[in-house]
Amino acid sequence: MVKRSTKNSKFNAHKPNCMNAKSYFSQKISLILVLLACTTSTQAKVTLPSVFSDYMVFQQKTNAAIWGKTKPGLSVNITTTWSSKAYSARADQDGNWKILVPTPSYGGPYTVTISDGEETKLSNVLIGDVWVCSGQSNMEMPLAGWGKIDNYEKEIQEANYPKIRLLQGDHVTSNVPLANAKVSNGGWVPCTPQYIGGFSSVAYFFAREIYKKTGIPIGLIHTSWGGTIAEAWTSAGTLKKMPDFAAAVDKIEKAGQGATGLSLEQQMEEWQKLVLKNDAGYVNGVAQWTSTLPESPSWKTMTLPVLWEKSGIPGFDGVMWFRKSINIPASWAGKEIKLNLGTIDDDDVTYFNGEKIGETKGYNATRIYTIPAAKVKAGANVLAVRIFDGIGDGGIYGDQNILSLTNAAGGRISLDGEWTYNKGLDLKDIAAAPVSNEGPNRATVLYNAMINPYIQFAIRGAIWYQGESNADRASQYKELFPNMIRDWRSSWKQPDFPFYFVQLANFMKVIERPGPSAWAELRDAQLKTLSLPNTGMAVAIDIGDAVDIHPKNKQEVGRRLALIALAKDYGIKTAYSGPQFQTQQTEGSAIKLTFKFAEGGLKAKDGTELKGFTIAGADQKFYTAKATIKGNQVIVSSTEVTGPVAVRYAWADNPVCNLVNGADLPASPFRTDSWKEITYGKK
Repeated sequence: MVKRSTKNSKFNAHKPNCMNAKSYFSQKISLILVLLACTTSTQAKVTLPSVFSDYMVFQQKTNAAIWGKTKPGLSVNITTTWSSKAYSARADQDGNWKILVPTPSYGGPYTVTISDGEETKLSNVLIGDVWVCSGQSNMEMPLAGWGKIDNYEKEIQEANYPKIRLLQGDHVTSNVPLANAKVSNGGWVPCTPQYIGGFSSVAYFFAREIYKKTGIPIGLIHTSWGGTIAEAWTSAGTLKKMPDFAAAVDKIEKAGQGATGLSLEQQMEEWQKLVLKNDAGYVNGVAQWTSTLPESPSWKTMTLPVLWEKSGIPGFDGVMWFRKSINIPASWAGKEIKLNLGTIDDDDVTYFNGEKIGETKGYNATRIYTIPAAKVKAGANVLAVRIFDGIGDGGIYGDQNILSLTNAAGGRISLDGEWTYNKGLDLKDIAAAPVSNEGPNRATVLYNAMINPYIQFAIRGAIWYQGESNADRASQYKELFPNMIRDWRSSWKQPDFPFYFVQLANFMKVIERPGPSAWAELRDAQLKTLSLPNTGMAVAIDIGDAVDIHPKNKQEVGRRLALIALAKDYGIKTAYSGPQFQTQQTEGSAIKLTFKFAEGGLKAKDGTELKGFTIAGADQKFYTAKATIKGNQVIVSSTEVTGPVAVRYAWADNPVCNLVNGADLPASPFRTDSWKEITYGKK
């Protein structure tokens, strides 16, 4: 589950100090003259976008665009030290100019001179391969700072690769496409200990592996933002063609026209009133489902703790009420007791015998409430919990043996087990919650500000690590992600540039027996994206962290991405993918699976029996399966499934799985069925 927040910026205006009229006008005239002189000087010299600076890298063996602004009608000339030729163009009526300059094979350093009568020089320029590196926090994660990857101090100390160059994009949003990007460090910088600590660790280790194997200078344009959604990185033109996003894009394009006149906070307050008004558990604003009222047939039972998506209510966002009758011993009566509900996703209001005893917001907060002595009576008592879940999984989801009532004498009553529940409100039945007009998680605003400024700049390809923030809409991602890749390729006018991405790593509670999982569905959407030409996927299902969505072993993530590029783009013969499911064939009560990328044979990584396989019949009920390797095939079966039709592998948030090939690269999670996903229809 990935929750998001936005921050607002405030600006203060300052007025000049008062002065007498004579000195004021004297100083004002002098200031105007200075400004005019500065303006004339500036307009007589080209202005370049931030992607051009000393230490930059131009893409090798291409017609590299160089562009900028000067005075309208001026002739702009470019010369380089890698060629004796000169190139020129005339600025248009708005002062814009653009020149294509052929680049040779990799090398350098070189100097580029740009003149419109006054010279601008780009020094210590290399020619090599430029890669755009984007996504959310696992791409953004720096070596030091909040990242602190494995062995980060040693990695920073040894990061002395001056032919790897870094361009660090800043976080910016825009409702319209921008021509220039905001960057750190004044532009490109060499890869040294001085600069690498705050840079993307995945991007760095990707570049380091390629450089060490090829000697080719590598330029990295890092433009990512933690917690962001893929549609924010996609152009308006592409999103408009997708019904799920067309309205959101229209809203972005009309931003500033102001339909309601209310602030975001006011809009949210109005929306929360709408939620209460439509919650069946309330009547005239008063909670009704909190005490011993008779339960109608609409109340069902659920065994807690559990996320309700994992208990037969997939894709539900809204309000759910839970109730449990508890028998309090006579010895506890009249004494203060503690209620521990563990963690709840997202927000709760908790009642004891119809009276509110606690309220907490936040999916990762522990709920421990005190029930005052005066409210504790012997015999039957009713505990009621109203849960609001706005996005993703929902429910009382902590570990077993947490839910409990305790007293000061050490007494304990377990609350694990059956509770009754009823839906108060499905959010699909009311208007959508208001969305910030400033945050990054809005359709197309990151494409506009952090991708569009680079689309004229020639690149070799892109690497991408994102998906956590779209996992709750994994079924939708099957369309969105390939469309985003096509979108970028179309924008760059490089129809098939390499696009390599990281499949989501294992995360959250370890699941011995795989079952329904939004994260598994997101991984499946990523796997299916490999049907696009010139794509590649680094599997990370074995190097995640159950309790940290940002696993520290970014060295291996970067290496696995680099293996793809080395094999597909640099002519180096190397294994670059773990086993990928290819076909299945039913043989009696077993299913035989074949795999591509089985170089060196299939094996269990730890030398034990294969783990992570489940099998199902036509009833779509999956059972843990026995899996054995025969050559480059895996035979899957279960005594509980006599007529098998489908197999799933590593189908969980954090599965136990161990299939690898001879290169010790892990198999991608997969499924052989096309049954309806739990995220189907989620928008």
